Amino acid sequence: MKNFKLSSFLLALAAPCAAAVVSIVISSLAVLATHKSPMDAYKTMWEFGTESGSLMQMFNTATPYYIAAIAIAITFRAGLFNIGVEGQLRLGALFGAYIGAMFVLPPVLHVLVIMIIAMTIGGLWAAIAGYLKVKRGVSEVISTIMLNSLAGGLSSYLLANYFVEESATSNNLSTKTIPESGQIPDLMPLLNKLGVEDQPGGGVYGMLFFAIVLGVVFWFVINRTRFGFELRASGANPIAARVSGVNSKRMTFIALAASGAIAGLAGLPAVLGETHAFNMGFRTGIGFSAIAVALLGRNNAVGMAISALLFGFLEVSSRSLELIDIAPETYVIMQGSILLSSVIAYEVVRRYKLTLQSKELAKAVDA
Repeated sequence: MKNFKLSSFLLALAAPCAAAVVSIVISSLAVLATHKSPMDAYKTMWEFGTESGSLMQMFNTATPYYIAAIAIAITFRAGLFNIGVEGQLRLGALFGAYIGAMFVLPPVLHVLVIMIIAMTIGGLWAAIAGYLKVKRGVSEVISTIMLNSLAGGLSSYLLANYFVEESATSNNLSTKTIPESGQIPDLMPLLNKLGVEDQPGGGVYGMLFFAIVLGVVFWFVINRTRFGFELRASGANPIAARVSGVNSKRMTFIALAASGAIAGLAGLPAVLGETHAFNMGFRTGIGFSAIAVALLGRNNAVGMAISALLFGFLEVSSRSLELIDIAPETYVIMQGSILLSSVIAYEVVRRYKLTLQSKELAKAVDA
């Protein structure tokens, strides 16, 4: 039994280590194809990525990734696949910024109201896919992809024709600026006390703390509550779940709606902490990158946090590759190779564990 536990521990380490080695090899080949030195590329990325300003940008990049990954992980745990996070967070940020700029409330309350608005819009948008799945049997993959397209067009239409704040000094379409009571200050005052100097690019989003709390809540709900158990049971085996009294259709609808609600928050870190409005420069691709973050993090709160930081580091540090005439898009190859090799490594390890368990069981029966 001790040997089996030791083998399981070693296998748990083997998967990420093997994935790291394979991804480094693939990334190195991509760099070599450009007739550049992989060692120079990695050295440049490390030196640039570990600077104070770059680390702050890494956390700012990772924060929306992590929130969106949690939204995706909820549906993964329920045996579903919400690809519509990109559209849900976009609409949530748009309506949160537009409606949140209409009034002034006490600081904390104002922020909470904006978050509730964003969650409501994101949840309602995802609930459309939930309804189609439960009532009409439409695949949530297809419906959420279609809803992504609709969300992109709808948000652009609403911003240009109804939500825009007219400005004679800028061509960047934008909603009205959210009052100071609805803004979340950055963490520079706290970082200053820790000895970190002010950086030209600004500080770390204040929503970083919220993302950490959200991760703890996600872990607790999924692993320590009846709802989490029913969600996982419905995802693992819907038929067995129904036999045991779990309404799998109800859980499907709730999972998608809850996922959309969390996704609605993923667009707020920059809106509440930096731009204080929704504009044409709103960052795109968060929802799609978050799928990779959730997969790499194995839908685990801690694993997704590490994965989000890794993707944030790669995205920020890869900007330095232009200094040595390497296309910064090389980091996309790095991300893809990390994800692909991780998925393969974890699957190989999972199957090997099953083989070990079968052998241990056979030994126990023979004894």
